[in-house]
Amino acid sequence: MVTRATPEAVAPWQGGWHARARHLPSPNRGKRPAATPISLIVVHSISLPPGSFGGAFVQALFTNTLDWDAHPWFQQIRGIEVSAHFYVRRSGALWQFVSCDERAWHAGRSCYRGRANCNDFSIGIELEGLEGGRFTAAQYKRLGRLCSDLAARYPIDAIAGHEHIAPGRKHDPGPGFDWSRLQAGLGWPAAWFPTGVLDG
Repeated sequence: MVTRATPEAVAPWQGGWHARARHLPSPNRGKRPAATPISLIVVHSISLPPGSFGGAFVQALFTNTLDWDAHPWFQQIRGIEVSAHFYVRRSGALWQFVSCDERAWHAGRSCYRGRANCNDFSIGIELEGLEGGRFTAAQYKRLGRLCSDLAARYPIDAIAGHEHIAPGRKHDPGPGFDWSRLQAGLGWPAAWFPTGVLDG
């Protein structure tokens, strides 16, 4: 008799690719500097156009296939080349664009706890949402599982928002993101989180 593994029992990684994500490789990636541990998770929020959920504009942006004329707002970002490792839809569906072993182009000019160029040592996770808005229970559940899987594979010891690594320049995910909820679900030390984001 053949015993088949349940989806939950399948190893979560295929190299730097998460086995439970839908893979859509982005050309916007590069090699990480040699001997650089991946220690930081950066949480972002995105919707295209802002406040519009669903559709495939985000996937198109990260793969350089976005029709810049499809919406007037896109003229503000015309020609940019960006990516993230992961994208979590409002439903909790998970997409991956760059292997975690590679460098995605998500942080831009950035510094966290004295270390510049956060793209070099971080994993970028985009949540479908509006900067400053609220996120869904399904997103928190998926994000928590993903963070746990990342910490099991890489020497993660910090998690922050884009706003914390590029203060004044970026403001996502913003005040609608519940850091205390994420920390409670993960059980990670408070010291791993940005100063001032946890209740009490």
